[in-house]
Amino acid sequence: MKKQKMSLPMQILIALVAGIVVGLICSVIGDSGKTFTASYLKPFGDIFVNLLKFIVVPVVLLSMIDGILSMGDMKKVGSVGIKTVVYFLCTTAIACVIGLIFANIFAGANLFPDLHDQLGAAEYEPKAFNGFMSVLVDIFPSNMWQSFVNANMLQVIVVSLFFGGSIMVAGERGKLARDIVSSFYAVIEKLMEFVISLSPIGVFTYMAWVTATQGANILGSLALVILCAYIGYIVHAVLVYSLSAQVFVGMSPIAFFKGAFAAMMFAFTSTSSAATLPVSKECAHEMGAEDDISAFVLPLGSTINMDGTAIYQCVATVFIASCAGIHLTIGQMVIVVVTATLASIGTAGVSGAGMIMLAMVLETLGIPVAYIGLIVAVDRIFDMGRTCLNVTGDIACSLCVSKWEGGRKKAGKR
Repeated sequence: MKKQKMSLPMQILIALVAGIVVGLICSVIGDSGKTFTASYLKPFGDIFVNLLKFIVVPVVLLSMIDGILSMGDMKKVGSVGIKTVVYFLCTTAIACVIGLIFANIFAGANLFPDLHDQLGAAEYEPKAFNGFMSVLVDIFPSNMWQSFVNANMLQVIVVSLFFGGSIMVAGERGKLARDIVSSFYAVIEKLMEFVISLSPIGVFTYMAWVTATQGANILGSLALVILCAYIGYIVHAVLVYSLSAQVFVGMSPIAFFKGAFAAMMFAFTSTSSAATLPVSKECAHEMGAEDDISAFVLPLGSTINMDGTAIYQCVATVFIASCAGIHLTIGQMVIVVVTATLASIGTAGVSGAGMIMLAMVLETLGIPVAYIGLIVAVDRIFDMGRTCLNVTGDIACSLCVSKWEGGRKKAGKR
């Protein structure tokens, strides 16, 4: 029988444990051990981070255009499409705010470390915030190629929206452009798979280096940032999803979570919104959602609904900023909300999207992307919770849209 290949999550877990063990051994050895990890292990982690930075722009550009095109003719989907997109964008913005609130509470209580003196090899160039109107003007590029070169992610997002919408409106004459985007996106997905497959190397080398320089203290900090993210997940699920189901559908929070439980658990263990779709559809049907509406909302939600990822990005951004000795201003936090919300269109279907989008947010704020190595080792733990939250939001949206459309069945009354 053919030997089954070890799954990537298991490889990352083994790399995480091995990195911690090697790092602790090197920290006990002393300066020579720390020098070894910095000189011979960390460079491989740097290569992994460089590859992440390398694919950020093409992944965001192509995945967003492809995501917009996958929605089809918005005239055809009509009010259902508009209500669905508005619901997801609003909840994503709320998720960003919740994530930033809890992250700043933890940071304000000095629960996140300042490792700049030990890890501060990268330079920080803060992006100025001159008011909302200035940000609004700056997100519209005068030179598309310059946006790509400078990795100005807000401008890349706007370019993606313009091209995606224009190709859709062009109809048959835009078929070649549609096919080119689809082809290039298939290629970039394969490149993404290759880069993500290198995660165990990045996890091992960075964890060994960080643990060697910081000892066991960094492990407690990582546990705290995970706790912060999961508190945000739970609060968002209760305050936004169950409350919207109660207000718009008339379904109690207990009934909502009981009905969505099967899909939530499947998403938590599989970390795949797409793989959870059959279970989500069955749960939504049993809870009273219209079959045709849920058939549209749930697949679309697996593409553009990224509330869990938004919370993760905000928490991770504040954590990484704290580690880098950077204190984010209110203006920079507004930029995080705008970037994460706009990026919710298209990128959720990409494997490893959370890590790529985090690199995108760090680039937007001018925070050294090299610090992403601190958190990539535990990304799988974040991914379980954020996927569970995303799927829960898809089900809540299908119920609300069914109610708003006033279909044949009364959502929540079955």
